[in-house]
Amino acid sequence: MVEVAADDFHALEDKIHRTIEQLKAAREARTAAERETTRLRQQMAGRHDELESLRADVVALRREREEVRTRIEKMLKVIDSLTSGETAR
Repeated sequence: MVEVAADDFHALEDKIHRTIEQLKAAREARTAAERETTRLRQQMAGRHDELESLRADVVALRREREEVRTRIEKMLKVIDSLTSGETAR
């Protein structure tokens, strides 16, 4: 009967050791996941800043394009008025 109790004790001891190892592994995995989450959040913040910068660039380029279009249209009107004056002569 003492032998059975010793076997039960060893089995329990093995289970406790396995549980401790599983707990250590789970903690390490959690720590790694937290580090990865932090890294990804920082990366996302950087991408967000980059996106906002690109949006501002697009707005500025569209504004500049409209200004150039307006100037070209004015020059074409001047050219058209000059050439239509010559054809009327």
